[in-house]
Parts: sequence; C-alpha cells; structure tokens
Amino acid sequence: MDINAFIARFDAGLAGIDNGSPAVARQRYDQLCQTFASPNPAGMRIVDASWESITLRHFIPASAQPGQVLYLHGGGFTLGSINSHHGIAASLADQLKRHVISINYRLAPEASYHDMLKDCFNIASAIPPIAVVGDSAGGRLAIDLAPLLRHAVPLGLIYPPVGQLNPQTLGADAPLLSRNDVLSLVPYCPWLATQADTFPPETSIEVLAVEHDPLTAPLEKAIATWRSDGMQVGYRCATNMVHAALHAHADLPEMQNAWQDFCQALNKRLEH
Repeated sequence: MDINAFIARFDAGLAGIDNGSPAVARQRYDQLCQTFASPNPAGMRIVDASWESITLRHFIPASAQPGQVLYLHGGGFTLGSINSHHGIAASLADQLKRHVISINYRLAPEASYHDMLKDCFNIASAIPPIAVVGDSAGGRLAIDLAPLLRHAVPLGLIYPPVGQLNPQTLGADAPLLSRNDVLSLVPYCPWLATQADTFPPETSIEVLAVEHDPLTAPLEKAIATWRSDGMQVGYRCATNMVHAALHAHADLPEMQNAWQDFCQALNKRLEH
C-alpha cells in the first residue's frame, strides 16, 4: 500500500461515519481502523478487563520486561476505543517488550474533558505506569495527565494537539485532517484554547509526527520551547505521511521506520 491508497481508503471510511448517532459512528470508526491492523504478534497474551466502570485491554508480550505502559487512544475526543487502536497498542507492546494497558476513557459529547482525564488518572493511579503513550487526542490527555502523576515518567506523544490552537498557529490543511477539523476539537478540550503545556520536572518525551498534518507546525514550535526549557525531547517526523497513518504502519515503510525509531527511543528511556 502507498500513502495515496491509504488516504483513499481511510477517507472513504470516514465519509460514512458522520451519518449516524455517536454509538453508530464509533462502531463504524472502530471497524474502519481495524481493517488496517496487523495480526496480533505471535506469543502475545491479550486480556480484556475492567476497573470500576473503565474497560481495559492488556497486551502482554512473551518474556515481557518489568513495568506497565499506559496507552491512550486517539479519535478526536469523540471516537476511538481499545478496538479502534488495538493494532497500534499491540505493536507498541511488541516493540517495547512491555505490558501495555489500553483504556476506554469516556468520550464527548456525553462526557467532559475533565471526565476523560479523570478516567486516565484513575487507571494511572491504580497501575501505576512506567510510561504514558498518547495518540492524537490521547496525546493531549497524556500531556495533561503528566502533572497529576506522583512521579515523572517518560511520555510518548504521537501527533498530539499542543499549546493554544488557533488559525495563526496551525499548519496547512492536509489529507484526513483539515485546520477546521482541528479547531472543532477545541470545544471538547477547552485547554487547547486557553492553557499552555506544562510538565513535571525531569519529564522526558519522545515525539512522533507526520509531514502532512496541521498539528505538526505547533508541535514543532512546542518542542523547541520544551528543549529551551531544558527538557529531554526526542523527535522524528515521518516523511510524506498523514494523520492516522500509524494505523497502517506495517504497510507504509516511512511510517513503519518512524514508528520503530519512536519505540526504540522510548524503550531506551525506560531502560535508564
């Protein structure tokens, strides 16, 4: 598959999502994303569980290293689940050789951003994780979760919305994600309009972005600021890739290379 074929398939799937109720839209989104997922890695144990009212999915590789990694899925705060991002979470566990826990935090419009963040905090408090990885909207949640944790842990951020998003800070429209799409997220996460990103001392961050994404420009600006503040930030940008391409990383060489580099860098932080 090349990137144009991925864009065409994903865009066609998105076209049918807006025509139903939130429940139907979420089901269709899950099904769309799952069509790009690779088979589960050999030897990996996958277990569904729940903690209070939150559904969890555990991805446990054979001979897993110590510690658990919390994974927060994307989906624009209104979509996404442990099912839509199953392939990414499984690959993350396989690449890190660590136990990864993916969670179904509550979604808008039924839930507020505070509710979503509370779900993430409750699971993080119960684990607690040795790292937090957030994908897109989940990346925003990872950023806002970090100051609430008892101890600083490495963060893995995959094309997250950062800073105060407005038409002046965003990059150009891109396939699968326009500037208007990004701005439509702000009501679901008001901090994107009012609050700068803050991190506990000693937080280290690994970032994965894609070339064609209106979120990349503000992300790169934020990374420059974080580095000037003395933070350790690793960064790689997948050439010619678009937002959501991580779902098909196994079939897109540029995305696969950047993903492997991201996971290897994060793993090095966990080993120190």
